[in-house]
Amino acid sequence: MKKAVIILMLLMPLMAKEATVEQLFNVQTVKVKAQKSAQSRKNYGYVKVDESRVYDVVPRYGGYIVTLYADKRYQKVRKGEKLAKVYSPEILQAKEDYINAVNYDKQRPNAAMVESAKEKLQLLGVAGSEIAAVRRSGKAGQYSYITAPSSGYLFEKNVNNLGAFVTKQKLFTIVDLKKVWVEVKVYQKELAGYRNLTDFSVTAVGSDGVFSARKMQFYPSIDPKEATATLRLEVMNAKADLLPGMYATITASSAPETHLTLPTTAVIRKNGQFYVFGVGEFEGEYEPKTVDVEPLDNNTYIVKSGLDAGDEVVDNALFMMDSDAQINGLY
Repeated sequence: MKKAVIILMLLMPLMAKEATVEQLFNVQTVKVKAQKSAQSRKNYGYVKVDESRVYDVVPRYGGYIVTLYADKRYQKVRKGEKLAKVYSPEILQAKEDYINAVNYDKQRPNAAMVESAKEKLQLLGVAGSEIAAVRRSGKAGQYSYITAPSSGYLFEKNVNNLGAFVTKQKLFTIVDLKKVWVEVKVYQKELAGYRNLTDFSVTAVGSDGVFSARKMQFYPSIDPKEATATLRLEVMNAKADLLPGMYATITASSAPETHLTLPTTAVIRKNGQFYVFGVGEFEGEYEPKTVDVEPLDNNTYIVKSGLDAGDEVVDNALFMMDSDAQINGLY
């Protein structure tokens, strides 16, 4: 900063080549400087289940529950784990057909018939390990097993011990929480700013640490009651610390960029234009200049054009509003 003493004089803008402002006050100045910064925003949202990680267990046959292993809602299960031991006449018949095809193939080779019988078991949803065991033992076995298609938690259980089920009945719903969504409500006026943000982090009360998030998409609709759009973030959640329904805080930022900046006090707006008062050729002389600026934050403007790094301007542009420059229409 520097201080300059300005001597009051009559302004004659029509006669001067360039209009200037001189006043009888101490004036502080500031230089345009390059500043590296990143845009940042804070918002709030809710943790949601990743819909691509929801698995319904629906048998392709009817039968009866002999033993129910997955007998509690929200029980944690592993991929391939047995959920229930069942008896199904349809599966039993398919196993016997497979054994008969294998035995017939030993006497009169017919690989196509064996493969067809095996494929029927596969299409009914019988696990490969169970099919292999039937072939090794040469015995159909009365019972089969329903296994978990994914690791996760039992969010739904629609069958009980010794119960019956029919084809296409949903017995279980398994949700894998290793990856979750966070849905963020963004006001319509903030949409443009959010599209430029690339780095997202999530925190939630009741969970430790900060979770890195990936921006997925804005849903293609606006809530007319709240004038908000919904932004979906994807968060890795290996330890299931983030639970569906949790209220989350989202911090978003852009990649750091270097801008020419001025404090907001150095810029004034008049008739839709932004102005600064630049240091003139002589001591105590200041020239109004048109500039193109945009807000960086509450205290700083980005200078897009009209000034270069190192240019010196009056720090308090509003101070100049009472000068003869305003009376004579210099800006």
